[in-house]
Amino acid sequence: MWRHIASNFLTFFIVALFLLVGGIGWGMKQYSAPGPLEQAICFQVDRGTNMSRVASKLVDQGAISSEFIFETGADYSEKSHLLKAGSFLVPEQASMEEIVSIVTRGGQNTCGTEVVYRVGINKMQIQVRELDPATNRFIELVNYDPSEVETPAEYTEVREASDTRYRVALAEGVTSWQIVNELSAIDILVADVQETPPEGSLAPDSYDVTPDTRVSSIIAQMTERQSAIIAEAWAERADGLPLETPEEAMILASIVEKETGVPEERRQVASVFVNRLNQGMKLQTDPTVIYGITQGEGILGRGLRQSELRGETPWNTYVIPGLPPTPIANPGRASIEAALNPDSTEYIFFVADGTGGHAFATTLDEHNRNVARWREIEAERASDN
Repeated sequence: MWRHIASNFLTFFIVALFLLVGGIGWGMKQYSAPGPLEQAICFQVDRGTNMSRVASKLVDQGAISSEFIFETGADYSEKSHLLKAGSFLVPEQASMEEIVSIVTRGGQNTCGTEVVYRVGINKMQIQVRELDPATNRFIELVNYDPSEVETPAEYTEVREASDTRYRVALAEGVTSWQIVNELSAIDILVADVQETPPEGSLAPDSYDVTPDTRVSSIIAQMTERQSAIIAEAWAERADGLPLETPEEAMILASIVEKETGVPEERRQVASVFVNRLNQGMKLQTDPTVIYGITQGEGILGRGLRQSELRGETPWNTYVIPGLPPTPIANPGRASIEAALNPDSTEYIFFVADGTGGHAFATTLDEHNRNVARWREIEAERASDN
């Protein structure tokens, strides 16, 4: 009899163990399998919530099929305590494993409303936009110049939301004075920078910020990033350049940055200045003259006068030989790389061609013809107006 009972118990134990192992295997498969979500969603994780409430909310929104498996998987992977508050993009058919990773990996929110402070050459624009999870594209809600219009209601509303993301985007070619001035005027930042950083030392790029971020901490990020860019580019520079230091490379890069807004022209423009330096010719570039007048504090807003072209300033390359003493703006990576790896050309002249780009020349006669064509284009445009 006892032998029979022991045999039955062993059978039940084996069956139970088999079912348990099978159940675990099935649960693991469900945890990593594509989920039921038919369309991407923006999923909000509230501050102070827990994985259990997140699981319940995900079931309600049709993103997962089992709260138990979701919570168990998060516990087993030791991620339950890593839950982050914010708004996150959950793609269609995301598995429970993927969703756990999305809401626990940290970093910036990946969905919802974003405010971008765009610091441009002439002004700053504030853009409020919202990500459409279905298309994974941003929809612009408002875009305005804070110096010209009153604060729109759309901006005020998103400023009051806890999940709004903020970003500062700097245009290539902005000056250090412009950067400090514009950042200090942004209402979510703490203006604590009194001195203007050296020209050229700040990397034009996009930087994530949060309310009460100090401007000095953003400047530190920009400085570190620009130092890394110039160090990398200097290490990979072409042979035979008339540049003795990374600082001289930054000066040339800033001139290239201000001379052309056409990306594919940067290396050609750089080649003109390199050729001029190698031949002992003056650079004769208007942006340096303008910097000598404005010192990078705002824009000139008019054409250069003949007296200014002849005026002696450290930056007037119509007067001084070689490079000016400092950069004239903060160049982007592409212009830095162009200055240190220019095209191999014989060009020593260029002038606007009416398309937004430039006509290049190797002789003065050819350049004069290009200038004459540009004057004709200018005259035609003036008559049309």
